[in-house]
Amino acid sequence: MEIKELSIEEKIGQMVIIGMDSNYITERIETMIKKYKIGGIILYRKNFSTYEEMLKLIKNLKELNRENKIPLFIAIDQEGGRVNRMPKEIKNLPSANQIATAGGKELIQKAYQITGELLKKSGYNLNFAPVLDIKRFENQHGIGDRSFGKEVNVISECGISAMQEMQKQGIISVIKHFPGHGATQKDSHYMLPIINKKMEQLEKEDMYPFEQAIKNGADAILVGHLLIKNVTGIYPASLSRKFIARYLRKKYRYNGLIITDDLKMRAIKFIYGADLAVKKAFEAGNDIIVFRFNKNEEVRVIEKIIKLVKTKKIKESRINKSVKRIIKIKEKYNVFDVIEKNGVDITLINEKIEDIRKKCNL
Repeated sequence: MEIKELSIEEKIGQMVIIGMDSNYITERIETMIKKYKIGGIILYRKNFSTYEEMLKLIKNLKELNRENKIPLFIAIDQEGGRVNRMPKEIKNLPSANQIATAGGKELIQKAYQITGELLKKSGYNLNFAPVLDIKRFENQHGIGDRSFGKEVNVISECGISAMQEMQKQGIISVIKHFPGHGATQKDSHYMLPIINKKMEQLEKEDMYPFEQAIKNGADAILVGHLLIKNVTGIYPASLSRKFIARYLRKKYRYNGLIITDDLKMRAIKFIYGADLAVKKAFEAGNDIIVFRFNKNEEVRVIEKIIKLVKTKKIKESRINKSVKRIIKIKEKYNVFDVIEKNGVDITLINEKIEDIRKKCNL
């Protein structure tokens, strides 16, 4: 696909991933796919009750997109542990911390091979995992047991293994939450976390696993809603052009996808509002903007971005860079709007998961 074949509207659409509020395709979702040509959909457990329902929904979403020029990202954040989006028929893998503690890199490889196989055969192509944040607080902290551990070398080794195992299975792995959610006690789902550490310390500790993952082939990075004192200004890292350009693009020479954390989170929506948050996310240099607003808000913010590009208040050349990256990654992973016929063998996949659980004493 050549970028010159796309209209401004289609380019903007590719830079958007939205969530669903229902377990069926609503008029809102149909409009977003057919009219605005969005780049992807992220699914959650609330969107289906059974494995068969999940397969059917994914198939229907892909069918809806078949007439569009570029296939859909079908995304999920399937980490295991307390971040589990699979239907109840699928047993749950332990948390990253439990697996890393029980069996280190080798068990991590086995667990994420299972995750990759499960997602790929079910019709997904992008997973918001693994977490590369440092475990500094109790297990139920915003990061907690979602982290591989307290040591940056352990996190780097396990995180890279997890990322690469999913890549081998044909799943785009989105490492998160850059520059490091473990540096703050607050949870960005509810309030805007402020990191008071100096950048030198962040680079040496929290950002180190991300730097290593970039060196080992990271395709996509999620930037967290984290405000770094005296660095990101009045906006969090996810909305800061200065921060994204200086660290990801220049310092780490990263040319993969940069994706925002969900802009519907209270910390963002209440402080900045939907319109400003989406505008700043585009201006900051994010390649993909993730949000779940109501239909009227979604249409308004997308139309606003289209207008800003058409009136040259946001440069089309900046949009083109992102869309080229999106097309490149979709082609690299052979993303297409066809679903595997039967999904996974549930009995077999559950046996593999149960083996991991036993090794973690669960």
